[in-house]
Amino acid sequence: MKYALFVGGLATGLASACAVAGDRPSRGWGDFRLYQWTGFYVGGHFGYGDANFGPGTSPLPEQGVVLPHSATGLTGGYQLGYNRQLTNRVVLGIEADSTFTSPSDAPALARAPTPFHTTIDYVGTVRGRIGYAFDRLLPYIAGGVAWGHTHINVNDADGVTPLFPVGHYQTGWTAGLGLEYAVSGNWTAKAEYEYVDLSSRTYDLSRFGLGSVNVDPRIHLFKLGLNYQFGDTPWMAPVNGKTALPESNDWNVHAQTTFLPQGYGPIHSPYASPLSLPGSGQFQATWTTTAFLGAKLWDGGEFYFNPELAQGFGLNGTLGLAGFSNGEAQKAGAPFPKIRAQRYYVKQTFGLGGEREDVPDAPNQLAGKRDIDRVTLIVGRFAVGDFFDGNSYAKDPRADFMNWAMWSSGAYDFPADLPGYTRGAVVELNRKDWAVRGGLFQVPSAPNSDVLTFKTGGAVVEVEERHSVADQPGKLRVGAFYNSGNTANYREVIALAAANPALDINDITTADQRTRPKYGFYVNLEQQIVNDVGLFARASWNDGQNQILSFTDIDRSLSGGLSIKGSFWGRPNDTVGIGGAVNGLSAAHRDFLAAGGTGLLIGDGQLNYSPERIFETYYSWRLNNWTALTFDYQFITNPAYNADRGPVSIVSGRLHAEF
Repeated sequence: MKYALFVGGLATGLASACAVAGDRPSRGWGDFRLYQWTGFYVGGHFGYGDANFGPGTSPLPEQGVVLPHSATGLTGGYQLGYNRQLTNRVVLGIEADSTFTSPSDAPALARAPTPFHTTIDYVGTVRGRIGYAFDRLLPYIAGGVAWGHTHINVNDADGVTPLFPVGHYQTGWTAGLGLEYAVSGNWTAKAEYEYVDLSSRTYDLSRFGLGSVNVDPRIHLFKLGLNYQFGDTPWMAPVNGKTALPESNDWNVHAQTTFLPQGYGPIHSPYASPLSLPGSGQFQATWTTTAFLGAKLWDGGEFYFNPELAQGFGLNGTLGLAGFSNGEAQKAGAPFPKIRAQRYYVKQTFGLGGEREDVPDAPNQLAGKRDIDRVTLIVGRFAVGDFFDGNSYAKDPRADFMNWAMWSSGAYDFPADLPGYTRGAVVELNRKDWAVRGGLFQVPSAPNSDVLTFKTGGAVVEVEERHSVADQPGKLRVGAFYNSGNTANYREVIALAAANPALDINDITTADQRTRPKYGFYVNLEQQIVNDVGLFARASWNDGQNQILSFTDIDRSLSGGLSIKGSFWGRPNDTVGIGGAVNGLSAAHRDFLAAGGTGLLIGDGQLNYSPERIFETYYSWRLNNWTALTFDYQFITNPAYNADRGPVSIVSGRLHAEF
C-alpha cells in the first residue's frame, strides 16, 4: 500500500507538470543555448551495495574485491529511459533498470558455515525522475516500483556447499537521488544512491528440518553509470552527424554481448561420474555482456576497466571435456547474471623514438599514435591471454573458434581464477620485426580455486617474430612458463591410494597438496597464405607430474587450421573456420585418472586412455557492421581421453554484438 501511494503521487505530479509544459510554446532543439536533456538514453552502471534480509536469515557474503564483502557485494547492470526538459529547466523522466549482484566470497563463506544462506539475485525498478538542469549538470530525485528475486541455499553438512536452492520473486518500492553530468559527445555520467524496500516473503524449509524463514529485503545501492543520449528520435542519425557535445580522445567506451547456446544428443556411455558428459545428451547456454572503459591518465598512461555480466552454464557445468566446447563457459556458472570486475589495469607506454604508427580506437585501446619502438608496462587484473599466446585466426571464442584447445595453447596452465583472470604485471619491448614480453601473476590458492594468491606465483616469457613469406605476413610466438602452486603429485597420490585402499583417492589428493612446480612451453604460428586466407598452428607441452592448477586437463596439445574470409563468394565480412586439435596426458596423469582421480574438468572413475581428438568448423555470418551470427559444429572422439565414451557431436550457435 505504501509504495502504491508513492507511485500514484509521483505519476500525478508528472502528469500535472507535463500538462503545464503543454500550455507553453514549444521550442526546437536549436532554441536552447544550454545543454538539452530531452531524449531517449541507454547505459550501464557499476557500484557497491548492501542488504538486510531480516533476523535469522544468514546473508550470503558476496565479493567486494577491494571493498568489504556484503549481502550484495559489487553490483552492476543496465538502464534505459527518457527525459523531457521543460522550458523552466525542470527535467522529467522515466527510467527502467536492472541491477545484479556478485558471486559469493569463498573465504568469507568458509569462515561462517551455516545450515542455509539467503541472497538476492537481482533488483529491477521502474522509476520516475524529477531534476533541474544546470546546463550540463542534472541533480535529480527518483522513485517508483521495484521487484527482485531472492533465494535461499540449503547447505550440505559442511555449512558451505549449496545443495537445494529455493527462490521467490518479491515486489516493493524504491527511492533515491543522484547527479548526472554531460561529459562529451552524447555521453553522460551519473552517481546515484538508491534504496529498495521489497515485500516480506516466508520460506518454508520444514522439509529440510529448518522450519520457516522470513525474508524481508532492505537494499542500499551506490551506483556509478554512463548513459548514451540518443535525443528525441533514436531511430534517426544525428543532424549533420554532430553529437550533443564535442568528442574527446581522452577516453572511450565499447561494449559486447554474446549469447552462445550449445547441445548434443545421446552418446555411448557405459559408465560415468559427475564429471562425465551425460550419456543422454544435454543443452545449455551462456550469455555475457561486457563494458570496455578506457581513460588517458597522463602522457603514455592509460587506465582500463571491464565490468562483465555472465549468466548460464557450459555443458554439464563445464565438465566432461579437456578441450571444452564453449570458450564463453566459465567454471563459475550461474542461473542469474553475476557481475565481476574482470579487468582493471594501468598501462604505461614509454616511446623509444623513431618511426610511429597509428593506433585505432578499439576495446581497451585509445586512439592516437605511438612509437613502434617502445616499452610497455601493464599492472593490474587481466587475462593472461590478453597479452600472450595471441593469434589472428584462433584466439577469441566470441568471434572465431569456440573450443578451448583451439583458441589457446591447451597445455599452457595459465594462472587464472574461475572466470579466467588473474592479477599481476606484464612488461614488453616492441621492435618493428620482433617483440619480447614477460609476466608475473597470482595463481589460485588450490586447483580450480576462485581465490588468487601471491604466496606462490606464475611466470611466462614470450618471444614474437614477424616475417613475410612470398609477401604474405606471418608471426611466430614461442613461450616458456613456470607456475608454483598448491598441488598434489600424481605418483605420490597413486602410491598412497594403493597403500590405503579404504581411503578415497580424491581425499588423498587434497591431503597431498603442497607447493609444487609446473613448467612447459608453447609454439604459436599464424601465416597469411593469400589475401583473406590464413593458417594457424599451435603446439604446447607441460611436465605433467603435478595437478593442473588453473586451465584444463591437458599436458600435450597440437592444433591447427584455416580461416577464410567470405570475399571469395561476395561476403567479405563473413568467415569460415576449419580446424582440429589433439590433446594428450602424461603417463602419471593418465594413471591417476584410471585409478579414479578427478581433474579440473574430467574424471570418469576409470579410464581406457586414448588421445582426445577435436574437429571444429564454423561459419560466421555478418548481419551488419556490429552483429554476427555464427553456426558451429564440433566432433570430439574420446572425450576426456576415454575410448569407452562417445564420440560426441556438439552443435552451437552464437549471436555476438559489439560497438
